[in-house]
Amino acid sequence: MKRSLHLQLSLMMFLEFFMKGSWFVTLGTYLKSNLGASPLEVSSIFSTQSLGAVAAPFLIGFIADRFFNAERVMGVLHLIGAGLLLMMYRAENVAAIYPYVLLYFIAYMSTLALTSSVSFRNLSNPKKQYPLIRLFGTAGWMIAGFSISYVFHWDTKEAVASGALQNTFLLGAACSLALGLLCFLLPATPPLKKDQPFYWGDALGLQALKLLKQKSFLVFFITAIIICIPISFYYQHANPFLVATGLPNPTAKMALGQLSEILCLLLVPVLFARLGYKKMMLIGIGAWALRYLLFAYGNGQDLAFMLILGILLHGVCYDFMFVVGQIYTDTIAGKQYRSSAQGLVTVAMYGIGMLIGFWVAGFVSDALKAYEGTVYWRYIWLSPAAMAIGCMLIFLLLFKEQQDGATETAG
Repeated sequence: MKRSLHLQLSLMMFLEFFMKGSWFVTLGTYLKSNLGASPLEVSSIFSTQSLGAVAAPFLIGFIADRFFNAERVMGVLHLIGAGLLLMMYRAENVAAIYPYVLLYFIAYMSTLALTSSVSFRNLSNPKKQYPLIRLFGTAGWMIAGFSISYVFHWDTKEAVASGALQNTFLLGAACSLALGLLCFLLPATPPLKKDQPFYWGDALGLQALKLLKQKSFLVFFITAIIICIPISFYYQHANPFLVATGLPNPTAKMALGQLSEILCLLLVPVLFARLGYKKMMLIGIGAWALRYLLFAYGNGQDLAFMLILGILLHGVCYDFMFVVGQIYTDTIAGKQYRSSAQGLVTVAMYGIGMLIGFWVAGFVSDALKAYEGTVYWRYIWLSPAAMAIGCMLIFLLLFKEQQDGATETAG
């Protein structure tokens, strides 16, 4: 039974990440090359992910926590997601695809919380068992990228021009269908707050707002929002850039970032004991600036190694900022505000920060559209590099390390 549960959860995690990785990585390229989307239209499509992140807590808090088993809600959402991906495949223009992407991300971002809930409530030792299960998610994302480049060859310049990336939505739909059916086979995970009232403020983590009275947490909170602005450039522009610059098998190359993420996750506990919160997060922010500088001056030919290095920095960029940030939030919030604080930071980063970031990326791209080729892409990447450097200086000067739980001083 125990082995069967681990296998089910591992397969669920694999399919969940494979599904998103199968179409989201190349979405920007498809929108620009095949649907003729303008920079601002691309931003509008990508911003649906942030809108989904804001809407998800309400859907989960009101429905999954109170009325239905988590695994059933998750199964229904993934089946709906399969239908929405199929509609994306059939959409012929930006206006037609937008509502399907928006509805998809409201459903998908909701399933992320449910995945964690089902896993943690059914594992006997979540802290020990969940990290290994989570690695299957990273593996799923990587294999999706390798499949697009090496199995289907959908991301070559010729294939992109012929519209082959449209097939990524079919691949995602098939995966979402399989995942939805699998969810109904997971252990029953009934609602925990069936008889409790629902408060909209709790869903957004607003109880934790009082933690912002502490200067260090306020600085971290603002920094977390600001750094998500340059981060959005990567999600929106990386794949189109790698295709345009002629890097072979770009989607598979981007999947190398997940490999570095695995390695960095293993290094975080070791380095954290030596460096602490501030230095770790400074390294993470600095890595974003370095990544964009490498993109700005690299190319897909003789300087391809600079692009590969920029991709491989993903583990440092993500884990040293986001994972360490989650640890910091957990420590500062204490038991009283733990869940609320994590919810608040998640909405701030993935909702507010990236929503602003996707639109900034769109406006910058639109302002630079008169330029062509190398010059255009260089300015595209120098813009978020400058933002990341500014963010790093703010954090360096204003953030002060704080080790004690803050619930005594917060309330």
